[in-house]
Amino acid sequence: MKKEAKTLHEKAVDSLVLAVDHFNRCWDRGRTEAVLIFLDRAFELLMKAIIVERGGSIRDKRDRAMTIGFDQCLRKCLSDKQVKCLDAEDAMGLQNLNSLRDAAQHYIVEPSEGQLYVYAQAAVTVFSRLTKDVLSLPLHNDVPDRVCLVSARPPTDFGTLLDLEFADVAAMVAPGSRKRLDAKARLRTLSVLESSIGGEKAQPTDRELDKVVTRINEGEDWRTIFPGVATLRIDPEGDGPELTLRITNNQGEAVRLVAEGTPGAAVVAVKKTNELDHYSLGFNDLKDKVVAKFPELNRTSVLRLISSLQIQDNLDCFKEFKIGGINHKRYSRIALDRLIKAQEEKNAA
Repeated sequence: MKKEAKTLHEKAVDSLVLAVDHFNRCWDRGRTEAVLIFLDRAFELLMKAIIVERGGSIRDKRDRAMTIGFDQCLRKCLSDKQVKCLDAEDAMGLQNLNSLRDAAQHYIVEPSEGQLYVYAQAAVTVFSRLTKDVLSLPLHNDVPDRVCLVSARPPTDFGTLLDLEFADVAAMVAPGSRKRLDAKARLRTLSVLESSIGGEKAQPTDRELDKVVTRINEGEDWRTIFPGVATLRIDPEGDGPELTLRITNNQGEAVRLVAEGTPGAAVVAVKKTNELDHYSLGFNDLKDKVVAKFPELNRTSVLRLISSLQIQDNLDCFKEFKIGGINHKRYSRIALDRLIKAQEEKNAA
C-alpha cells in the first residue's frame, strides 16, 4: 500500500474511533457536533486514501499546496472511473452527513437521538465496507470489535422515526409554547437534508423555518413539507445492528450527478422522475437513432463514440438495471444528445 494512502487511512480510522467514542459518551455537551465533525473528517480522509491508492490526485489544480475538499473527493469516488468506489446511494448518504456537519460546524443543528444513530451507524457501515473491499484493510484489524455504536432503542424504520419526531415538534411549536427555538433547531436538521437531497448545499434561513412551523401548525404532514427526506429509508445490511441509509426506489426516484461548478450545488440529487422513463433507450434504440442521423456510422462506430465520450461513466446518461436476474444497459436522451453533438462537431472539423 502506498505510504501516503496508508497514513491517510490511519488518520481516517482515528477520526472514526473518536466519533464512535463521542457517540457512546454518557454526557451530551458537544456530543452531536463532535460525532458529525469527526465522521465527516473520517470520510474525507478515507476517500483521499482510496484516491491516492488507486493512482488519482488529491491536489487542488488551482493551488497545488492544498488538497481537494469533501465534495471533490465524493465526486471522484462516485464518477471517476479510475478511483470509483461509491454508488449513488452511498454518495447521497455521505453528502447528507457532510451537510449536517456544515450545520453543526457553523451554527446550530439538533438531530434527534434516533436520527443521529441512523446517520452515524450508516457511516460506520459504509466506512467498514470501503476499508475492507477497496483497501483490503478490514476495520477489525485496526480497532477492537467492541468499538461500535450503542443505542438502547435503535430505529428500524425512518418514516416511523420521523412520525414520532414531528409529533414532538408539533407540540413544541403549538401556540403558547416557549420551545419554538428548540423546535427550529430540530427542523433545521431536516431542512438541511432536504436541500442536500435536492442537490443544493444550503442552510435554511429563519424565515424559511418559520414557514415550516406555520405549515406544521396547519396540520401538514412532514412528507409533504420535506418530500426529499421522505425518499430516505433505513436499509438493514449485514449482521447485527449495522444499517445503511439509502434512497428508496420504491416510488421511482432516481439519483443524478449534479454538474460540477454549478453555484451552490452538491454532488448528487434526487431526480423526481421514474428511472426507466429517464433511461428510456436500450443500446439498439440509441444506435438506430444515431445511425438514422449519420448513415456513415454503424454499431461499432457508435460503441466507439460511447466509449470516447465516457457515456457509461455519467449517471445522467447511463444506468444498468437488474430486472428478473438479467442486467439491462439503459441510456437517456441526454446520452443521445451528446452523441449527436459530438458527431456533428467531428463532421464539421
